[in-house]
Amino acid sequence: MKQVTNDFQIFMEESNGVGPAFMEFVMKLGGTGALGDKTHELAYIGVLAALSMASGIPFHVKHAKELGASLEEVKSAVLVGMPLVGLRVSDSFAAAIKSYEEAI
Repeated sequence: MKQVTNDFQIFMEESNGVGPAFMEFVMKLGGTGALGDKTHELAYIGVLAALSMASGIPFHVKHAKELGASLEEVKSAVLVGMPLVGLRVSDSFAAAIKSYEEAI
């Protein structure tokens, strides 16, 4: 898998099939919604930020950009959970901007 963290790569390789089974579940779940790919990815970024899971931000921001998301949409996605979780989203904000600017 390209552009994933080393920790996630180890999980995929060393979890006795749990990692690949998890990814199969994620892929099936992602394909069942009515949001569309870009909106789904932006929502996922918002959830990652709200849960302080900044390690997943670079991968998903790059994917969102590939799907046509603007930098302003990515910023908004990171900030959407702020009224509920507070400044914990700030940990993801800089990572999101940097990842967007570095994405091809």
